[in-house]
Amino acid sequence: MALRLTILGSGTSHGVPMIACDCAVCTSADLHDQRTRCSAVFSFDGASALIDTSPELRLQCLAGKIARVDTVFYTHHHADHVTGLDDLRRFNWLQQSALPLYANARTLARLRAMFDYAFDHDPAYPSAKPELIPNHLNGPVRVGEREVIPIPYMHGPLPVLGFRVGAVAYCPDCSHIPEETRPLLRGLDVLVLDALRRRPHPTHFTLEQAVREARRIGAARTYFTHIAHELKHAETNAELPRGMQLAYDGLVIDSE
Repeated sequence: MALRLTILGSGTSHGVPMIACDCAVCTSADLHDQRTRCSAVFSFDGASALIDTSPELRLQCLAGKIARVDTVFYTHHHADHVTGLDDLRRFNWLQQSALPLYANARTLARLRAMFDYAFDHDPAYPSAKPELIPNHLNGPVRVGEREVIPIPYMHGPLPVLGFRVGAVAYCPDCSHIPEETRPLLRGLDVLVLDALRRRPHPTHFTLEQAVREARRIGAARTYFTHIAHELKHAETNAELPRGMQLAYDGLVIDSE
């Protein structure tokens, strides 16, 4: 059965355009240069696995025609990856079931602190809220007929997770891939990897670093995500090596 990864959002934590910025990318007429915060969804065998709940999740799901979410996985707890959590309640209603949610211990703790109402089963709560089943993620999780495999790496000093399904790996917010993680990235058809900008950053790959890592990993196709307003879509793609390009909001990637 075919596997699909949809990039719901491809932007950095500020989003692009940034507030009060008139740079060439923020004022670009190219829709590829309009980037909401990072989320993605794997779809396969009639099931789907959502990766992160960005602040624009509702708008992303409308744009991508996302009508089902079976399981939610979190890369880490930063605000640009979690603050759309409340929008999950729409999928509870559509599917008439609670949603399993998987994250590492630190992310689960932060989610409980930020969204206590969603994890507190108080029948007197006066409004609709997400119905979630939190799970500590410590290995592969079966969703439908596939396994979602966590990929540990570093986001500056913070341990975070990417995810692999089949031969497709999604790895945003990355600055270092440990040697012990590299076997999880072998034999890829598609790699989606962090590439923030050209200038160095303490917690993200630069474009040059991301290209170097992508060559080492050797996926057939590589797309770069979590993109700041310093990388113009068309101009940047024109200089990237064969088989590599910038992702964009709404990008649909099919694999086996």
